[in-house]
Amino acid sequence: MSLAELGALSGRIRAEVGKAIVGQEEVLDHLLVALFAGGHVLLEGPPGTAKTFLAQTFAAALGLDFGRIQFTPDLMPGDILGSNLFNFQTSQFTLTRGPIFHELLLADEINRTPPKTQAALLEAMQERRVTLDGEVHALSERFTVVATQNPIESQGVYPLPEAQLDRFLFKLIVGYPTAEEEARIVARYGEGKGTPKPADLGVISVTTAAELGRAQSAIASITLAESIVDYVVRLVRATRESGDLVVGASPRAAVLLSSAARARAALDGRDYVIPDDVKALATAVLRHRLMLSPAAEIEGKQVEAIVTALVEGTEAPR
Repeated sequence: MSLAELGALSGRIRAEVGKAIVGQEEVLDHLLVALFAGGHVLLEGPPGTAKTFLAQTFAAALGLDFGRIQFTPDLMPGDILGSNLFNFQTSQFTLTRGPIFHELLLADEINRTPPKTQAALLEAMQERRVTLDGEVHALSERFTVVATQNPIESQGVYPLPEAQLDRFLFKLIVGYPTAEEEARIVARYGEGKGTPKPADLGVISVTTAAELGRAQSAIASITLAESIVDYVVRLVRATRESGDLVVGASPRAAVLLSSAARARAALDGRDYVIPDDVKALATAVLRHRLMLSPAAEIEGKQVEAIVTALVEGTEAPR
Protein backbone atom coordinates (compact mmCIF):
# COMPACT_ATOMS: atom_id res chain seq x y z
CA MET A 1 0.00 0.00 0.00
CA SER A 2 1.32 3.42 -0.96
CA LEU A 3 1.41 6.33 1.46
CA ALA A 4 -1.26 8.09 -0.60
CA GLU A 5 -3.56 5.09 -0.24
CA LEU A 6 -2.81 4.93 3.48
CA GLY A 7 -3.68 8.61 3.84
CA ALA A 8 -6.92 8.11 1.94
CA LEU A 9 -7.83 5.18 4.18
CA SER A 10 -7.20 7.15 7.37
CA GLY A 11 -9.28 9.99 5.96
CA ARG A 12 -12.23 7.67 5.35
CA ILE A 13 -11.96 6.28 8.87
CA ARG A 14 -11.85 9.77 10.37
CA ALA A 15 -14.92 10.80 8.35
CA GLU A 16 -16.93 7.79 9.53
CA VAL A 17 -16.00 8.25 13.19
CA GLY A 18 -16.85 11.95 12.83
CA LYS A 19 -20.44 11.02 12.02
CA ALA A 20 -20.90 9.92 15.63
CA ILE A 21 -18.11 11.49 17.69
CA VAL A 22 -17.82 15.24 18.24
CA GLY A 23 -14.25 16.43 18.83
CA GLN A 24 -11.61 14.04 20.27
CA GLU A 25 -9.44 14.52 17.16
CA GLU A 26 -6.18 13.97 19.04
CA VAL A 27 -7.47 10.76 20.62
CA LEU A 28 -8.62 9.53 17.21
CA ASP A 29 -5.23 10.34 15.70
CA HIS A 30 -3.55 8.19 18.36
CA LEU A 31 -6.07 5.38 17.81
CA LEU A 32 -5.17 5.35 14.11
CA VAL A 33 -1.46 5.24 14.96
CA ALA A 34 -2.12 2.34 17.34
CA LEU A 35 -4.20 0.55 14.72
CA PHE A 36 -1.49 0.65 12.07
CA ALA A 37 1.27 -0.05 14.59
CA GLY A 38 -0.63 -3.04 15.98
CA GLY A 39 -0.80 -1.68 19.53
CA HIS A 40 -3.35 -1.62 22.36
CA VAL A 41 -4.80 1.53 23.91
CA LEU A 42 -5.87 2.53 27.43
CA LEU A 43 -8.40 5.38 27.56
CA GLU A 44 -8.69 7.27 30.83
CA GLY A 45 -11.29 9.92 31.45
CA PRO A 46 -14.30 10.89 33.57
CA PRO A 47 -17.67 9.24 32.98
CA GLY A 48 -19.76 10.46 30.07
CA THR A 49 -16.91 11.49 27.77
CA ALA A 50 -17.77 8.89 25.08
CA LYS A 51 -14.86 6.52 25.70
CA THR A 52 -17.01 3.42 25.14
CA PHE A 53 -18.92 4.98 22.25
CA LEU A 54 -15.66 5.99 20.59
CA ALA A 55 -14.39 2.40 20.71
CA GLN A 56 -17.68 1.09 19.30
CA THR A 57 -17.67 3.63 16.49
CA PHE A 58 -14.00 2.99 15.68
CA ALA A 59 -14.67 -0.75 15.37
CA ALA A 60 -17.74 -0.12 13.19
CA ALA A 61 -15.78 2.12 10.82
CA LEU A 62 -13.08 -0.55 10.50
CA GLY A 63 -15.50 -3.42 10.08
CA LEU A 64 -13.84 -5.29 12.95
CA ASP A 65 -15.60 -7.97 14.94
CA PHE A 66 -16.40 -6.09 18.16
CA GLY A 67 -16.61 -7.55 21.64
CA ARG A 68 -17.12 -5.93 25.02
CA ILE A 69 -16.35 -7.04 28.55
CA GLN A 70 -17.76 -5.08 31.47
CA PHE A 71 -15.10 -5.57 34.13
CA THR A 72 -16.47 -6.10 37.63
CA PRO A 73 -14.91 -7.23 40.95
CA ASP A 74 -16.42 -10.72 40.63
CA LEU A 75 -15.24 -11.32 37.05
CA MET A 76 -13.14 -14.47 36.65
CA PRO A 77 -10.45 -15.29 34.04
CA GLY A 78 -12.75 -17.92 32.51
CA ASP A 79 -15.36 -15.22 31.89
CA ILE A 80 -12.84 -13.58 29.54
CA LEU A 81 -11.07 -16.51 27.94
CA GLY A 82 -13.79 -19.15 27.95
CA SER A 83 -13.46 -22.73 29.12
CA ASN A 84 -13.74 -26.37 28.13
CA LEU A 85 -17.15 -27.67 29.18
CA PHE A 86 -18.11 -31.33 29.28
CA ASN A 87 -20.79 -32.27 26.77
CA PHE A 88 -22.78 -35.20 28.19
CA GLN A 89 -24.29 -36.00 24.80
CA THR A 90 -20.92 -36.53 23.12
CA SER A 91 -18.96 -37.42 26.30
CA GLN A 92 -16.31 -34.92 25.21
CA PHE A 93 -15.09 -31.53 26.32
CA THR A 94 -16.17 -28.67 24.07
CA LEU A 95 -14.49 -25.29 23.97
CA THR A 96 -16.81 -22.43 24.83
CA ARG A 97 -15.01 -19.33 23.64
CA GLY A 98 -15.07 -16.21 25.75
CA PRO A 99 -15.47 -12.63 24.53
CA ILE A 100 -11.71 -12.30 24.05
CA PHE A 101 -12.14 -14.08 20.71
CA HIS A 102 -12.98 -10.87 18.86
CA GLU A 103 -10.90 -8.53 16.71
CA LEU A 104 -11.48 -5.39 18.76
CA LEU A 105 -12.09 -6.01 22.45
CA LEU A 106 -13.43 -3.22 24.64
CA ALA A 107 -12.27 -3.83 28.22
CA ASP A 108 -14.67 -1.43 29.91
CA GLU A 109 -13.60 -0.10 33.32
CA ILE A 110 -10.69 -2.52 33.39
CA ASN A 111 -9.52 -1.33 36.80
CA ARG A 112 -12.69 -2.62 38.49
CA THR A 113 -11.50 -6.23 38.40
CA PRO A 114 -8.73 -7.80 40.53
CA PRO A 115 -5.22 -8.34 39.10
CA LYS A 116 -5.87 -12.10 38.87
CA THR A 117 -8.55 -11.47 36.26
CA GLN A 118 -6.62 -8.69 34.53
CA ALA A 119 -3.78 -11.20 34.04
CA ALA A 120 -6.03 -13.19 31.71
CA LEU A 121 -5.28 -10.55 29.07
CA LEU A 122 -1.49 -10.71 29.30
CA GLU A 123 -0.82 -13.51 26.82
CA ALA A 124 -3.50 -12.30 24.43
CA MET A 125 -2.14 -8.74 24.33
CA GLN A 126 1.47 -9.78 23.90
CA GLU A 127 1.24 -12.85 21.65
CA ARG A 128 -2.31 -12.65 20.26
CA ARG A 129 -3.17 -16.10 21.49
CA VAL A 130 -4.66 -17.73 24.59
CA THR A 131 -3.90 -21.03 26.28
CA LEU A 132 -6.76 -23.08 27.72
CA ASP A 133 -6.04 -26.37 29.45
CA GLY A 134 -2.65 -26.57 27.75
CA GLU A 135 -4.04 -25.98 24.25
CA VAL A 136 -3.07 -22.83 22.35
CA HIS A 137 -5.77 -20.93 20.47
CA ALA A 138 -4.74 -18.20 18.05
CA LEU A 139 -6.48 -14.84 18.00
CA SER A 140 -6.92 -12.62 14.97
CA GLU A 141 -3.84 -10.81 13.68
CA ARG A 142 -5.90 -7.65 14.10
CA PHE A 143 -6.73 -8.39 17.75
CA THR A 144 -6.70 -5.08 19.60
CA VAL A 145 -7.64 -4.18 23.17
CA VAL A 146 -9.14 -0.78 23.89
CA ALA A 147 -9.51 -0.47 27.66
CA THR A 148 -11.19 2.29 29.63
CA GLN A 149 -10.81 3.40 33.20
CA ASN A 150 -12.24 6.15 35.35
CA PRO A 151 -9.59 8.29 37.11
CA ILE A 152 -11.91 9.76 39.74
CA GLU A 153 -13.20 6.50 41.17
CA SER A 154 -11.64 5.41 44.45
CA GLN A 155 -14.07 2.74 45.67
CA GLY A 156 -14.01 -0.78 44.26
CA VAL A 157 -11.08 -0.26 41.90
CA TYR A 158 -7.72 -1.99 41.60
CA PRO A 159 -4.50 -0.53 40.19
CA LEU A 160 -3.38 -2.16 36.96
CA PRO A 161 -0.22 -4.27 37.42
CA GLU A 162 2.92 -2.92 35.75
CA ALA A 163 3.06 -5.95 33.43
CA GLN A 164 -0.46 -5.13 32.25
CA LEU A 165 0.24 -1.44 31.74
CA ASP A 166 3.43 -2.16 29.82
CA ARG A 167 1.45 -4.03 27.16
CA PHE A 168 -0.54 -0.92 26.23
CA LEU A 169 1.05 1.13 23.48
CA PHE A 170 -0.73 4.32 24.54
CA LYS A 171 -2.48 5.70 27.56
CA LEU A 172 -4.71 8.49 26.29
CA ILE A 173 -6.46 11.07 28.44
CA VAL A 174 -10.03 11.70 27.28
CA GLY A 175 -11.01 15.08 28.66
CA TYR A 176 -14.17 17.12 28.68
CA PRO A 177 -15.16 18.77 25.39
CA THR A 178 -14.91 22.49 24.75
CA ALA A 179 -18.02 24.62 25.22
CA GLU A 180 -18.57 24.68 21.46
CA GLU A 181 -18.17 20.92 21.15
CA GLU A 182 -20.47 20.31 24.08
CA ALA A 183 -23.13 22.49 22.48
CA ARG A 184 -22.85 20.42 19.29
CA ILE A 185 -23.17 17.21 21.33
CA VAL A 186 -26.32 18.44 23.06
CA ALA A 187 -27.80 19.67 19.76
CA ARG A 188 -27.09 16.35 18.06
CA TYR A 189 -28.13 13.95 20.83
CA GLY A 190 -30.27 16.00 23.21
CA GLU A 191 -33.57 14.94 21.64
CA GLY A 192 -32.67 11.28 21.24
CA LYS A 193 -33.93 8.42 23.34
CA GLY A 194 -31.44 6.04 24.86
CA THR A 195 -27.84 5.55 23.86
CA PRO A 196 -27.22 5.93 20.10
CA LYS A 197 -25.62 3.17 18.06
CA PRO A 198 -23.01 3.81 15.36
CA ALA A 199 -25.20 2.15 12.72
CA ASP A 200 -28.11 4.45 13.59
CA LEU A 201 -25.87 7.43 12.82
CA GLY A 202 -24.85 6.10 9.41
CA VAL A 203 -21.44 4.75 10.42
CA ILE A 204 -20.42 2.00 7.99
CA SER A 205 -17.30 -0.06 7.41
CA VAL A 206 -14.92 1.71 5.03
CA THR A 207 -12.18 -0.90 4.84
CA THR A 208 -11.56 -4.63 4.73
CA ALA A 209 -9.37 -7.04 6.65
CA ALA A 210 -7.09 -7.40 3.63
CA GLU A 211 -6.73 -3.64 3.27
CA LEU A 212 -5.91 -3.24 6.96
CA GLY A 213 -3.30 -5.96 6.61
CA ARG A 214 -1.68 -4.14 3.68
CA ALA A 215 -1.72 -0.89 5.65
CA GLN A 216 0.00 -2.49 8.65
CA SER A 217 2.57 -4.12 6.35
CA ALA A 218 3.32 -0.75 4.79
CA ILE A 219 4.39 0.62 8.16
CA ALA A 220 7.32 -1.80 8.24
CA SER A 221 8.76 -0.15 5.12
CA ILE A 222 9.05 3.26 6.81
CA THR A 223 12.70 4.19 7.27
CA LEU A 224 13.91 4.34 10.86
CA ALA A 225 17.37 5.88 10.70
CA GLU A 226 20.10 4.82 13.09
CA SER A 227 20.15 8.33 14.55
CA ILE A 228 16.42 8.04 15.40
CA VAL A 229 16.98 4.64 17.00
CA ASP A 230 19.74 6.15 19.13
CA TYR A 231 17.44 9.05 20.05
CA VAL A 232 14.64 6.74 21.18
CA VAL A 233 17.03 4.62 23.25
CA ARG A 234 18.56 7.67 24.94
CA LEU A 235 15.12 9.05 25.74
CA VAL A 236 13.85 5.79 27.23
CA ARG A 237 17.04 5.24 29.22
CA ALA A 238 16.75 8.78 30.58
CA THR A 239 13.54 7.74 32.35
CA ARG A 240 15.53 5.15 34.32
CA GLU A 241 18.10 7.73 35.40
CA SER A 242 15.68 10.44 36.51
CA GLY A 243 15.70 11.18 40.24
CA ASP A 244 11.95 11.90 40.07
CA LEU A 245 11.15 8.35 38.99
CA VAL A 246 11.60 5.04 40.80
CA VAL A 247 10.47 2.99 37.80
CA GLY A 248 11.52 3.89 34.28
CA ALA A 249 10.38 2.64 30.89
CA SER A 250 11.21 -0.85 29.65
CA PRO A 251 12.95 -1.89 26.42
CA ARG A 252 9.45 -2.80 25.18
CA ALA A 253 8.58 0.89 25.49
CA ALA A 254 11.45 1.80 23.17
CA VAL A 255 10.34 -0.77 20.61
CA LEU A 256 6.71 0.37 20.74
CA LEU A 257 7.67 4.04 20.56
CA SER A 258 9.70 3.36 17.42
CA SER A 259 6.86 1.39 15.86
CA ALA A 260 4.34 4.11 16.68
CA ALA A 261 6.67 6.78 15.26
CA ARG A 262 6.78 4.83 12.00
CA ALA A 263 2.99 4.72 11.86
CA ARG A 264 2.73 8.45 12.58
CA ALA A 265 5.23 9.23 9.84
CA ALA A 266 3.24 7.15 7.35
CA LEU A 267 -0.01 8.86 8.31
CA ASP A 268 1.77 12.18 7.80
CA GLY A 269 2.71 11.10 4.28
CA ARG A 270 6.41 10.47 4.94
CA ASP A 271 8.41 7.30 4.34
CA TYR A 272 10.89 8.17 7.08
CA VAL A 273 10.70 9.01 10.79
CA ILE A 274 11.76 12.40 12.13
CA PRO A 275 12.41 13.40 15.77
CA ASP A 276 9.09 15.24 15.91
CA ASP A 277 7.29 11.90 15.48
CA VAL A 278 8.99 10.58 18.59
CA LYS A 279 8.39 13.78 20.55
CA ALA A 280 4.68 13.87 19.63
CA LEU A 281 4.09 10.33 20.90
CA ALA A 282 6.47 10.17 23.86
CA THR A 283 3.98 11.24 26.53
CA ALA A 284 1.24 8.82 25.40
CA VAL A 285 3.74 5.94 25.23
CA LEU A 286 5.56 6.63 28.51
CA ARG A 287 3.10 8.15 31.00
CA HIS A 288 1.66 4.81 32.19
CA ARG A 289 5.04 3.08 32.40
CA LEU A 290 6.65 5.46 34.88
CA MET A 291 6.31 5.63 38.66
CA LEU A 292 6.99 8.79 40.62
CA SER A 293 9.42 8.76 43.52
CA PRO A 294 7.99 9.56 46.97
CA ALA A 295 9.76 12.93 46.93
CA ALA A 296 8.27 13.82 43.54
CA GLU A 297 4.81 12.87 44.78
CA ILE A 298 5.19 15.08 47.85
CA GLU A 299 6.24 17.95 45.61
CA GLY A 300 3.14 17.41 43.48
CA LYS A 301 5.00 16.66 40.26
CA GLN A 302 3.16 15.11 37.34
CA VAL A 303 4.47 12.29 35.15
CA GLU A 304 3.54 14.20 31.99
CA ALA A 305 5.63 17.19 33.04
CA ILE A 306 8.60 14.93 33.77
CA VAL A 307 8.31 13.28 30.35
CA THR A 308 8.16 16.69 28.70
CA ALA A 309 11.29 17.76 30.57
CA LEU A 310 13.10 14.56 29.55
CA VAL A 311 12.14 15.09 25.91
CA GLU A 312 13.40 18.66 26.03
CA GLY A 313 16.60 17.58 27.78
CA THR A 314 17.41 14.75 25.36
CA GLU A 315 19.27 16.02 22.34
CA ALA A 316 17.47 15.17 19.13
CA PRO A 317 19.29 14.31 15.87
CA ARG A 318 19.39 16.95 13.15
